[in-house]
Amino acid sequence: MCGICGEVRFDGAMVKPERLQAINDKMISRGPDDHGISLQGNRGFGHRRLRIMDLSAASQQPMIDPHLGVGIVFNGAIYNYPALRAELQQLGHTFYSDGDTEVVLKAYREWGEACVTRFEGMFALAIWERDSGRTFLARDRLGIKPLYYSRDERRIRFASSLPALLAGGDIDTSLDPRALNFYMSFHAVVPPDETIVRGVRKLPPATTMTIEADGTINQRRYWQLCFDRSAEDEARSFESWRDALLEELRDAVRKRQLAAVDVGVLLSGGIDSSLLVGLMAEAGTSGLHTFSVGFESVNGEQGDEFKYSDIIAEEFATQHHKINVSAAELLQELPAAIAAMSEPMVSHDCIGFYLLSREVAKSCRAVQSGQGADEVFGGYHWYPPMVGSEQPFEDYRTAFFDRDYAEYCRLMNDEYTQGDAAGEFVRAHFARPGADDSVDKALRIDTDTMLVDDPVKRVDNMTMAWGLEARVPFLDHKLVEFAARIPARHKLGQGGKKVLKEAARSVVPAAVIDRPKGYFPVPALKYLQGPLLDYVRDALLSDTARHRNLYRADYIATLLENPQEHITPLRGSKLWQVGLLELWLQTQGL
Repeated sequence: MCGICGEVRFDGAMVKPERLQAINDKMISRGPDDHGISLQGNRGFGHRRLRIMDLSAASQQPMIDPHLGVGIVFNGAIYNYPALRAELQQLGHTFYSDGDTEVVLKAYREWGEACVTRFEGMFALAIWERDSGRTFLARDRLGIKPLYYSRDERRIRFASSLPALLAGGDIDTSLDPRALNFYMSFHAVVPPDETIVRGVRKLPPATTMTIEADGTINQRRYWQLCFDRSAEDEARSFESWRDALLEELRDAVRKRQLAAVDVGVLLSGGIDSSLLVGLMAEAGTSGLHTFSVGFESVNGEQGDEFKYSDIIAEEFATQHHKINVSAAELLQELPAAIAAMSEPMVSHDCIGFYLLSREVAKSCRAVQSGQGADEVFGGYHWYPPMVGSEQPFEDYRTAFFDRDYAEYCRLMNDEYTQGDAAGEFVRAHFARPGADDSVDKALRIDTDTMLVDDPVKRVDNMTMAWGLEARVPFLDHKLVEFAARIPARHKLGQGGKKVLKEAARSVVPAAVIDRPKGYFPVPALKYLQGPLLDYVRDALLSDTARHRNLYRADYIATLLENPQEHITPLRGSKLWQVGLLELWLQTQGL
């Protein structure tokens, strides 16, 4: 797990090393163990290293193979790299390192751009060819690892984080009205390739970008999640799906144990993370470190789920770490958590993951985490009402969107009300072939869009802020493909994730499986009051915010008057949503 960056120029100019160095330095938390830069005239590449797979200097990056005429900077983990290495050795390749980076590099030389279809894991990478001048960028199927870029007629730059790109300068930092509409409507999800910043884009998941020496750029999608099912899939019994799912999960968890360091678990106390602990224990892992975080209760809403994480820690005799966060510490650490965001992320649990990761990094370099299970196996409350829906888009929008377009226009000033981009995007997504069932339409957009730019991005940003690698077994692409074949009727029920819960019964205690569904609770950011309310108010009423002139003053005044009355359908604070955006913009100097 690392940070990568680079620049390719088309105008005959040379890459300025100081710009590339500034970008690379901004990502030090993603790779605190080592760093390097390689310059080749009109191209330059940088890397920050976090040692996980191969602890030796042999896997240092940028990695260049002068015999093959290729080089690489790579962020991620390829779990099937031992098998790929053996196959490449049979084809005549020799290796001098023990990690996955060299395998990726030689896989590209052997199979070209199609090499990405052979990788099982998470990745964002750049590979360059010495002789042709071609540069190849790629991102994993489910967008677990980020890749941002800035492009104009003179050059293209890329990096693992948006703030890193900004550190290189020479970028249009005006705000994108379409992206603002997504942020304020679609639960802060801004789908690729857009970002809040007009001059910065992001490579979509499951996408490659080939940059030719003359500046020609081509993008290609190499994988697409499909919910089409065969007659055999429809007829298959629930018990058969349940048993096969457990085997798929065992394989996904086992693969993510591959590392030269210990791998712990972020244990929320929910079924997903509890199942990971159980499967790791079942596979023979001993002395497993598990980590939970809790916050102060506010307005009668419980701020921790230690009751359930304690059950799992005791059942599997883990080395369990509980972190309690006071309201005072929450306020103290919020600015640092916001600074760690590549894009503004409204979910309250960002600060939870940030502080949890701080503590985890003291004991572990890598952890497994349960992100993705709700989107893949139907765990959210908006799925059951969509069964048999005759207006799936409208029903989904009612349940998921933070506000409709009319309210959006009451919030934003005229310059930023240029159309309902979020509504049009979701409507078009629902109309695409490959998911005929109404529930499947929602599962698909949540898996390939919402998941990428909310839970997955959140975990990547907050863990990497502390040099911690997070692995997500529920987003193993083979498991996700398998889950898409399971009819929705087997996922819904028992409050959601029925087939996953039944698969888990042979592994974890029933008290955790049959509990009410929980969330990563941070009540203080939902019911803003006291110093936290003052913190948000000061940002929104500052001279900087007034000069930016994003919002209508009367709407902001209404939110500030009684924040607790303005809660989104997803149980978030509308005031925190606008406040977080302003705080992020000020943090980034925008």
